[in-house]
Formats: sequence, C-alpha cells, structure tokens
Amino acid sequence: MEGRSIPCDALVVATGGVSYPQTGSTGDGYTFARATGHRVEEPVASLVPLTTEETWPCSLAGLTLKNVTLRAEKNGKEIFSELGELLFTHFGVSGPLVLSLSGVIAGAPAGTRMWIDLKPALTREQLDARLVRDLQESAKQQVKTALHALLPQRLLEIVLELAQIDGARPVGEFSKAMRQRLVETLKALPLAVSGARGLNEAVVTRGGVSVKDVNASTMESKLVKGLYFAGEVLDLDATTGGYNLQIAWSTGALAGDSIA
Repeated sequence: MEGRSIPCDALVVATGGVSYPQTGSTGDGYTFARATGHRVEEPVASLVPLTTEETWPCSLAGLTLKNVTLRAEKNGKEIFSELGELLFTHFGVSGPLVLSLSGVIAGAPAGTRMWIDLKPALTREQLDARLVRDLQESAKQQVKTALHALLPQRLLEIVLELAQIDGARPVGEFSKAMRQRLVETLKALPLAVSGARGLNEAVVTRGGVSVKDVNASTMESKLVKGLYFAGEVLDLDATTGGYNLQIAWSTGALAGDSIA
C-alpha cells in the first residue's frame, strides 16, 4: 500500500497515541496530522508508574497495599489525595493510586512529594492507643515482634527504620517519643518523585492532535474537509476508571455518525 493513493469521501484517523508501542501505537497519526497543517501537542506519558528518589521501595517490590491514602504536594500546594491501592516496585511505586497521581503531574513529575497514610481509618490518637495495646500485650518481646500484626513484616521493618526505631529493642524500652514518631511515620510515610516511567509503560498518551483544530460536534477537521480524528490520537485523556476507553468509543461513534 505504500506510495498508493486511495480516493475517498471521508477518512478517519484513529491510530492511537504512542503509549504501549507493542500494540501498534507508533504515533503515525501525529505525522498525518502535521502533514495536513494540524497542531499536535507534545505527547507525554500519562497514567504511568513513578520512580522515587528513595531506594527502600525496591526492597518491597511486589508488595501491594490496599485501603491506603496517597497524598501529594508540589511547590507547597496539595495536588492529590485519594484512598485506594498502591504497589511497590523495583523502581518506585505503581498501582491505581499512583497512576491517577501521574495524570495530575504528567510531563513534569519531578519535585512532587508524596505521603502514604498506612492506617487511614484511624486517627493519630486511635492509632497511638492501638500501639499501646499491642505493646502492653507483648511486654517481654522485641518491638518488631510485638507489632507483627500492624503491617507486613518487610514494610514494618522499613517503617521502624524511617521512624529511627530499633526493631530489636525490648518493648520495655519503647518510649512515648518513639511511639509518637512511629505514629507520624505510619500516618505520613514520605516519598519523593524523581520521575516517571516511559511511554512504553504508560496507560495513555497525553498530547496529540489539538482539539482546537477539530469540530467537537462532528470530529471533523476544521482545516481539511472530510478528514476526521477519533480516540487517543487527539489531545484528550482522563484519569483511570474506563474514562479513556469512553473517550475513544464516543469520539469514534460521533465521527462515524457524522460521516454516515
């Protein structure tokens, strides 16, 4: 087909973005669009795992946390706070919460600070009372043993280290100040974003054919009669939850109806 011309009354460009290239998303649609005078916003990875400055997540690779809260700030302003699921990886963090956050910071992830609330159902006071109870029930044991039911063992060891607590310390030597440090770490486990994984790991592409060059009522180009755009080739993306699929279905259906 290369080099051949195929006359047609209407043409739909629905070639996708550049994420998941193994599925055939090579970005050809952007080339077609530019060749016909359309503006193309720079494609970047969105809904993608994040890398962290800290290396300790590597030792927890494969561990999934459910029902935790992820909060994030950038330039001193809170930009994200949601309850859900998070996954530690060999490079940082992933999972639904992280993918959602990555959509907020797509294109400029570095400099974002994150905090994981490992016990969002408990206030600091309630969590402190829980620690007191667990420690009192195991007064003759080491701290890490007495708190074994609090978190998965690998994560508990990391949390104790970040709270500057020796897990081998006898419970009888566990001070109130240590307990307060542990509560703060459990409620706000800190991480710093160093970057994002590449487009080959992104769920969707942010960027693409500018919607300013497309008639939103028909999906037809404003520049070339009979040329339509649909799906991820457009500069349209959303958070997780099926919204990006809906964008593809809706724009595709609209383009088809407009041509019929």
